[in-house]
Amino acid sequence: MRILVVGAGATGGYFGGRLAQAGRDVTFLVRPARAARLAQSGLVIRSAFGDVTIERPKTVLAAALSDDFDLVLLNCKAYDLHAAMESFAPAVGCETLVLPMLNGMSHIESLDARFGAHRVLGGLCVISAALDDDGAIRHLIDRHRLVLGARRQTEAGVIRRVVSALDGAGFDARASDIIEQEMWEKWVMLATLAGATCLMRGSIGDIVQSPGGEAFILGLLEECASTARQNAFAPRPPVLEQIQKVLTTARSALTASMLRDMERGAPIEADHVLGDLVRRAGEHPVPILRTAYTHTKVYEARRAQASNA
Repeated sequence: MRILVVGAGATGGYFGGRLAQAGRDVTFLVRPARAARLAQSGLVIRSAFGDVTIERPKTVLAAALSDDFDLVLLNCKAYDLHAAMESFAPAVGCETLVLPMLNGMSHIESLDARFGAHRVLGGLCVISAALDDDGAIRHLIDRHRLVLGARRQTEAGVIRRVVSALDGAGFDARASDIIEQEMWEKWVMLATLAGATCLMRGSIGDIVQSPGGEAFILGLLEECASTARQNAFAPRPPVLEQIQKVLTTARSALTASMLRDMERGAPIEADHVLGDLVRRAGEHPVPILRTAYTHTKVYEARRAQASNA
């Protein structure tokens, strides 16, 4: 299976690097600067599960992309989705499958509209990684999981092919019979984490130890979970219990990547993670979620003003 990994940043580089190390046919679609860095230093992963160095990873620039690939592994920020779709479109042939690992659900609608729903799988990843100053990928937690699944019964056969290509590559890969359910559950978790830590500008532990902090988190979690229920994807009780446990752990240093992006003045996924959930809530009251979304949009407005000054 020929695999095109869109980008070689922290997440795409991690999974793509593991696949390349395992001997899979992997090509990274990258920008010129990243291509030059990879040609000079290779693709480097530093992880508790074992370090990886791919000295000369296969790369391609968008302008040179012409061949069809069997699988497009897509991980980008939501605000880069439309540019990413245009960049890898020449690689999408009649039999190509697209496996996105973005958060939320609106990207599925965009990918369906651009490439056809029959080509777009459901997917999510559980990982935390970052690029070091030297361009190496630093794996930050003890999880590196990729979950994928068919969104239609007719796609079940192709899932086995994709899982076979991903299996045994040095990370956890599994198929899910309820992939959209799992995507919604991750979204509930992420929206609560991002909304809480961005609004309060602190870690979960900071919030929990503050007066009213735990009640605030649980209130936001219920709003996100109730929105999922309204959309026919109620979080399963054991999953919701685990999310609640993670988000109310005393002294936890956990923060959302959205907060870390805000702290360094970077773009954020406000509309994709929080705004789209507000939209899907409709008339259902979600005051904490709406406040968190407004907070992130104020940040975006001030950032835009600063860049135009």
